[in-house]
Order: sequence, then C-alpha cells, then structure tokens
Amino acid sequence: MKRIKKLTLFMLLGAFSFSSCEKDNDETTVDNDAPVIDLSGDAFPVQCSTLKRGETFTFKTKFSDNVELGTYSIDIHHNFDHHSHSTEFEECDLQPKKDPVKPFLFIKSYDIPSGQKTYEAVQQIEVPADIDPGDYHFMVSVSDHVGWNTIKGLSISIVE
Repeated sequence: MKRIKKLTLFMLLGAFSFSSCEKDNDETTVDNDAPVIDLSGDAFPVQCSTLKRGETFTFKTKFSDNVELGTYSIDIHHNFDHHSHSTEFEECDLQPKKDPVKPFLFIKSYDIPSGQKTYEAVQQIEVPADIDPGDYHFMVSVSDHVGWNTIKGLSISIVE
C-alpha cells in the first residue's frame, strides 16, 4: 500500500514538473524580448533630418515584436542646450546654444491594432510656423503588449 502511494505521488509530481517545463518553453506565451524600431528604408525622420517650420511632414517607421506590439509614442522637444539622448552613432552639426523663446513641443501616443507582430507607423505631423527654429530631439518609443519598451533618440533640426 505504501509503495502504491509513493508511486502515485511520484507520478503526480512528475506530471506537474513536465507540464510546468512545457509551459515555460512555449514561446507563444512568454515574451522576454523588447520590440524593434526599424529606421531603415524609407523611414523618416532619421538622424540629422531637417524639418521646416509651417510645414507638415510624414513620420514613417516600422515596428516589430516576437509576440505582439502594443503602443508607440513620439516626443519632439528642443535641444537648444545640447543635452543628449541620441541613440544613433552619427553626430549632427549643432547650432550655437540658445535660450528657448517659443520651442516646439509635441508628445503623443498611438495604439497599434491588437494582434500585430509587425506594424508600419505613418503619421502626419504639423510643425507650427511660429516656433523657434534650431536643434531638436525626435524620440520614438514602442512598447509591446506586456510592457517591454524600445526607444530611439534622433537629433534633427527645424529650419525657417
């Protein structure tokens, strides 16, 4: 009788261990990878791009994730003091430092339709005509459905 109880207990523990391991290795339920921002091809803007005051430009890039994408955001802010959070190796020519008078500030988040592993983001963004021209940062961030996040920081300029 003791032998049957031990054998039953051993079989239950074995079955539980096997099913646990199987779940942990199932890549469709575990997402340990951050999403990717692809700035190649016809992406815009890219490092050192120039935008014009009073004009609308088309933001375009591709996102991908191993399981499912979630949201992305865009943050454009001045870099008149030459602070840095660029993620690109290429350095851009910067204008002299200056104090902001009426800098452009754009911060907006966008949902990616659910179930997407790849997504091409396209947004029309208007640059007001009356903002300070100069050096800016263009930050792109993408999160996947479980919260992993990737950020690209680009240096751009806005001219008259």
